[in-house]
Amino acid sequence: MQTDVHTHTAYSDGADLDEMITAAEQAGLTALGLTDHCIVTNDNFGRRAKYDLVETYQQRREDITAARDSTDLRLYDAAEVSYVEGTESRIAAFLETADFAYTIGSVHFAGKYNYTSATQYATTETTQRRAAVERYYDAVVALIESELFDVVGHLDLPERIPALRRHTTRADYDRVARALTESETIPEVNAGRVHRSLGRVHPDPAMLDLFTEYGIQFVLGSDSHTPSELSQRVPILRTLTETRDLSPVVSELRDRHPQSSP
Repeated sequence: MQTDVHTHTAYSDGADLDEMITAAEQAGLTALGLTDHCIVTNDNFGRRAKYDLVETYQQRREDITAARDSTDLRLYDAAEVSYVEGTESRIAAFLETADFAYTIGSVHFAGKYNYTSATQYATTETTQRRAAVERYYDAVVALIESELFDVVGHLDLPERIPALRRHTTRADYDRVARALTESETIPEVNAGRVHRSLGRVHPDPAMLDLFTEYGIQFVLGSDSHTPSELSQRVPILRTLTETRDLSPVVSELRDRHPQSSP
């Protein structure tokens, strides 16, 4: 593993940019994707004000440009964008204006469901939990079919929530895999919960063979918000690529900013 395509800085909910760059250097990376949260459409859970890269991406771009003078890392000026069905035209218009090197599209909420918090599901019945998970995969497939994004992020996010865990079926993964075969969107292997209760990467490693059957390749993202997370997660992703013979396809990500080369 030479490139981490998914990290966050203080421009959303992560650490100082320079600290993340130093951690990437120490981890032996050659390239770092800076993908702060970007919410183009306000959601039902009041997160828009917290993640305001829509307003600050130009300032962050200036900071990234300045940082390139003091590192040999290839720095990608990218973003993790929340996908909301029905607002594709608004998202597309913003992404055309922002012109990020690449974008990770993520489903964090869909309709009445929030997949970033366990509170909503603590007292729900099994059928309701399954309904929430099924709604999530409807949105993921719609995200892929929209062709708005270069990467689909943490594609089995409900697995992070204990109440929703193990409600994802092989058929759900198969739906996603089939959609990816018809799309230019690339999935990521995400290490954002390897040291928490989930204890593994996304998607479920048991399902990676299914994606291999469809000829789908992955990019690798630590989803790190702090230097310590990056230093702990990059080795796990490296080991995974060695044991599963994964071939990251970073070269297929669109880098539309010539100045992104150090």
